[in-house]
Formats: sequence, structure tokens, C-alpha cells
Amino acid sequence: MKSKLLTCLFVLAAFLFVCGSALAHHGTPAYSNKITELKNAVVTKFMWSNPHSLIYFDVKDDKGSVVHWVGETGAPTAIGPVGWTKTTLAPGDVITVYIFASKTGNPVGRLNHIVLADGTRLDDTVVGGDKHPN
Repeated sequence: MKSKLLTCLFVLAAFLFVCGSALAHHGTPAYSNKITELKNAVVTKFMWSNPHSLIYFDVKDDKGSVVHWVGETGAPTAIGPVGWTKTTLAPGDVITVYIFASKTGNPVGRLNHIVLADGTRLDDTVVGGDKHPN
């Protein structure tokens, strides 16, 4: 009886260890269904990281004030196959960002795609085209 209990506990612990991050992963209901275009965004930092890569960038609002944004992309394993690398973006790069902005109005969002200064489009494969990630 004791060995069955220990076996069950071990199996449960192994399941939670392996699947815990998948069960805890969040969705995207906090983001708008509409894509916001942010032109002349200046990259301040690009974090090539798991579970999401992050693009930090500055954009001027309608009044000319600089707003500090953060855009979330997929993991390197998701965006790498469509052309992203850890050196794709560098501080000072000027890009156009297409993003599903936060519903709260905070300057954060889920990336749809970016367009580099040379016209290259890089998609976030998690989103896929112009579909919302939900």
C-alpha cells in the first residue's frame, strides 16, 4: 500500500514538473483585437528570451511626447524559423511596429509583425498573419 502511494505521488510530481509551465501559461485576452500601427519606433532593447522575446521601443504620441513601449513576441524557437535572430534588432534601429495593444491603455502589447527600415517584414509566428492570438 505504501509503495502504491509513493508511486502515485511520484507520477503526480513528475506530471506537474513536466506540464506545470504549460498549465500555467497565460492567454491573450488582455490585448485588443485591433492592430495598432506605431511608425518610427526606435528600438531601445531586444531581449531574445523564453518564454517570450521582448522588444522595448520608444514612439512619439500625438502630442510629441516619447512613450516607452514593450512588445511581446513568441519564443526564439517560434520566431527563429521565420527569420528572427538574437541580433535582428539593436538599440537605435527605427522600425514600424504592428501590435495588439493592451486593453488597459498601457503601452504594452502582443506583436503581430514589424517592418525594418529596409522594408523587411518579420512576423510573430504565434499570431500568424493578421489574426488575433486568441
